[in-house]
Amino acid sequence: MGFLDGLMGNASEVNAQEVQKEFERVLAPSERIEKAYRLIRDMFIFTNKRLILVDKQGLTGKKVEYHSIPYKNITHFSIETAGSFDLDAELKIWISGNALPLQKQFNKNLNIYELQSVLAEYVLK
Repeated sequence: MGFLDGLMGNASEVNAQEVQKEFERVLAPSERIEKAYRLIRDMFIFTNKRLILVDKQGLTGKKVEYHSIPYKNITHFSIETAGSFDLDAELKIWISGNALPLQKQFNKNLNIYELQSVLAEYVLK
């Protein structure tokens, strides 16, 4: 991920095996990371059981909030692909009890269809 992409609000995919090691304290024993995306310091992680939003706070980023969303609470989602002039793709996720969707942007190099496929696999169970 380029620094400029991060500043523009675009997330990029990171290696799931590395994230698995980094977040093993947060994961359940049978939980595995399917996909992970970084946005400067923050991350969102798709596991086989839930979506985890990682929010690093403060100047140093030592304070971290882990927000866990079970897939069963996701009511629907949408993707928007990058265009010729619009250089980012977007994912919107609606969570039960919230009127507004959770929105994430990705750089154009990310395969948004692959991300949608992972999410669909777990939400549609």
